Formats: sequence, C-alpha cells, structure tokens
Amino acid sequence: MSSPCTIRLVVATREDRQGFFEKTATGRSLKSYRPPGVQLVLAAGNTRGLPALYNRAIDLAREAPSILVFAHDDLHLCDSFWHERVAEGLAQFDIIGLAGNRRRLPGQPSWAFANARREWDDAAHLSGTVTHGQAWPPKRVCVYGPSKQEVKLLDGLFLAAHSQTLHTHGLQFDARFDFHFYDMDFCRQAEAKGLRMGTWPIALMHESGGNFASPAWRQGYERYLGKWGE
Repeated sequence: MSSPCTIRLVVATREDRQGFFEKTATGRSLKSYRPPGVQLVLAAGNTRGLPALYNRAIDLAREAPSILVFAHDDLHLCDSFWHERVAEGLAQFDIIGLAGNRRRLPGQPSWAFANARREWDDAAHLSGTVTHGQAWPPKRVCVYGPSKQEVKLLDGLFLAAHSQTLHTHGLQFDARFDFHFYDMDFCRQAEAKGLRMGTWPIALMHESGGNFASPAWRQGYERYLGKWGE
C-alpha cells in the first residue's frame, strides 16, 4: 500500500478555484491548514456528476498510488489530524466513512433510513458521528452509534480508500448516479466484491443536511432500484 502520508483529497465544487478557497467550508479549511503530504484534486466550476470526477481520480492514481479521499465541499475539517485518522482507519478497513449502517434492508433508500418512507433505522444498527453546522459551536452533534464498526452502507459525504484497493477489485463509481445514490451503489458494489467497510471517528462539521425529497433524489432512487432490484 502507499504511504499513509500520501493522500489525495478529491473535491468537486460549483465555485471557481478562488471561490472554493474563499467561500466553501472545505476550501477555507484547507486554506487555513493543509496537512503535509495532502494533495488536492479539485473540480472547480463543476456541473458534472460526482462519479465521473471521482473515477477520473481513481484512474489517474494508477500511475501514482495513494489514499483517495472523496469529500463534499461543505465540510469543515475541524480535526487537524484528519489525515492521520484516515490512515488509521484504512489499516482496519478497505473503505471508511464517518457514518453508516451495519445492515442493509430491501428497498432501503439511505444508509440511515429503513424503508422508502424515510423512517430512521433502529439505532442498534447505526454507527458513527457527524457534526452539523456552519460555525462553532455546531448546531448539533449526531451520534448515530459507536464508530470503528464494520458496516454495509456508508454516508458519501466523506469516503476514503487506498487507490490500489479500488484498482485490484475493479471498483469505481457508477456514472448513472450523479449526485444521489452514488454512495449507496458504491457500497453495494464493494460488498459484492468482498471489501470491508467501516466507520471511523474524524472530527468534521457538515453544513448540509441532505435533500431526500427532491425530484432528482426520487429519480436516483428509481435508478438504484432498477439496477439492484431492491
């Protein structure tokens, strides 16, 4: 595997490059402090689906293997040692995230929901912590369950894996899922390939709460069910 110090943070933003560092939470966090050895792969002014951008980063890593971190642009990187936490997590699991579900149910539309009515799954099956807000102290800290647990599904706001793991198992993101269900599909693929996924404690603050009722989300859910059958 690559050195734990070699990390590529892959981020897409609708802002231009300057706006990313001045206006977005992830950009301002990196402007304040970028840990040694962390490279930024930025898709500025982006209007394309996330899978196309993420897959390009995966392909480019064939020539220069690294840890790949796929992150949203609205994350405050509160943990100055987040890069070390990522390396620690990937010593235990093939793919890590902040929050997830230890089981997967038929028709499940999200790692957190148990059914299409978007009812939360029982807390006994959930894992991880995500802080929400735009300033400190945060609006809320959502402790879903203990971290460092093996899970079936992960929240896509922050995902990490060794590029060599993805290459060896032929794992990429499915381009039919642009901004919704790319993470659910990615986890389903990973499970089918026998990869171990887990949650890891990393102090990040997420500005967005998600959009689970939009027409685009519903279309994504239909495509997801069409691919997997349940």
